[in-house]
Amino acid sequence: MSTIDVSVVICVYTEDRWEDILAAVASVRAQTHPALETLLVVDHNPTLSDRLESEYKETDEVRVLPNAGPRGLSAGRNTGIAASRGEVVAFLDDDAVAERDWLRRFADPYSDPRVLAVGGRAVPVWSSGRRPDWFPEEFDWVVGCSYRGLPPGRVRVRNVLGGNASFRRTAFDFVGGFATGIGRDGGKRPMGGEETDLCIRLSRARPDAILLMDDRAVIHHKVPEAREHFGYFRTRTYAEGLSKALVARSVGADKGLESERRYATRVLPAGVVRGLRDQLLARPGGARRAAAIVAGVLTAAGGYLVGSMRARRAGVTFAVVPIPVDQVGRAV
Repeated sequence: MSTIDVSVVICVYTEDRWEDILAAVASVRAQTHPALETLLVVDHNPTLSDRLESEYKETDEVRVLPNAGPRGLSAGRNTGIAASRGEVVAFLDDDAVAERDWLRRFADPYSDPRVLAVGGRAVPVWSSGRRPDWFPEEFDWVVGCSYRGLPPGRVRVRNVLGGNASFRRTAFDFVGGFATGIGRDGGKRPMGGEETDLCIRLSRARPDAILLMDDRAVIHHKVPEAREHFGYFRTRTYAEGLSKALVARSVGADKGLESERRYATRVLPAGVVRGLRDQLLARPGGARRAAAIVAGVLTAAGGYLVGSMRARRAGVTFAVVPIPVDQVGRAV
């Protein structure tokens, strides 16, 4: 078994996910490769912070911290990084549970010093009990999960997926952390892309770096009923287009859209053909899945164009907001 110490960071923001948060922490505490610590970073919600501190006041391996930066997921993750003590820092979404060997799958590849990041697979848990028949697997990223088209096994990737990811601590010495201005910031629009930006910057800073995806490092990610509808699908794909525009502005379109080009030219056309074939074979939802793929592409493309124009007009810039270590009480 690997002896690498892993700190787990779970960023939380709302009491509406109270039971989900407890389940996420419980799954970390049940790991076959024990976590060094679990850090719950609360995004500017004192009520939730007080409640969590009371819940875990007798649990030494769980610490509750306020987000020491501006509102949003990037600063919350940076707070967790600054406060953590492990050689590796893993991130788990607050509405997901990890399988028991999740951290073991993450820890093993770090025996190679060139490995700076390892991501895993996120499986959707539909609130309705089953996948909506119109919802294409190629778009499972809409609900924060791994999608059809990702390579199987343990493979090198451009970027890991943020809700189920780990990084060697020294990776943040090279790039500083997650950039603000990209990703979720407490607003209504479901943005993303902060982990893509970080991974591209990391590969540029360390060309010899190895970033891996291991589909055996599995989490089960809850999909609320509200996200099973086409309205959310349309909103999220549009927001992804906006996010990709920001990533492209931050790191350049060549790298910022490298994986997306293959996805759009190979994976999605194959998905449309599969949906139409299913329709001919009288399988439920075939034509609607094909139509959803086309709609998703068009909506994301529209978001990208709008986001690109806005970013150029506003002269958008991005920065990693430093989190003072003494501000979050990291043990030394």
